[in-house]
Amino acid sequence: MTTANKITIARILLVPLFVVQVLYYTQTGNEVYRLLALLCLAVASISDAIDGYLARHYNQHSELGRVLDPLADKMLLVAGVVLLSMKNEPYLERIPMWLTATIVSRDIILIVGMVIIHYICGKVRVRPVILGKVATVLQMSCVLWVLLQWSESFLFYLALAAALCTGASGIWYVLDGVRQLSASPSSSPSHGN
Repeated sequence: MTTANKITIARILLVPLFVVQVLYYTQTGNEVYRLLALLCLAVASISDAIDGYLARHYNQHSELGRVLDPLADKMLLVAGVVLLSMKNEPYLERIPMWLTATIVSRDIILIVGMVIIHYICGKVRVRPVILGKVATVLQMSCVLWVLLQWSESFLFYLALAAALCTGASGIWYVLDGVRQLSASPSSSPSHGN
């Protein structure tokens, strides 16, 4: 267990704490809970940078880290998007439900695709694409926008950009998955005698 992996696990443990803070804030309106939710996001972001730095500069790359790091990011992001798309008035604006549906649908499709590729090919090669990273930044920006209680009018455009990038990156990952399946000898037709 590398130091980078320990930090990633701590980041995963922040997710339920973040969820509880958001839920308490939307029920009570007590600003302390909103600030604690923002603190959870800040600590998660900083720890993500730290574990990435440790993995790169101290050669602490591991198979576990390759799974846990994106999982930690995804858990926090999806928890935030889903929670903030619920009815949170009067304390918080809502992330549009269509953005939440786009994010969750894409992730389910990608997980199913990864399972299929792993089953057929034996190994999944995930090649991150810049559009996926942009989508993640825009999704997290929507979560922060709502928690920081910034202008509601701009949130629609931010969510629209996040949805478009999320959908486009999902299409790219699906096409990449199809390429991996096509290149696998297991996907070739079997010839009977």
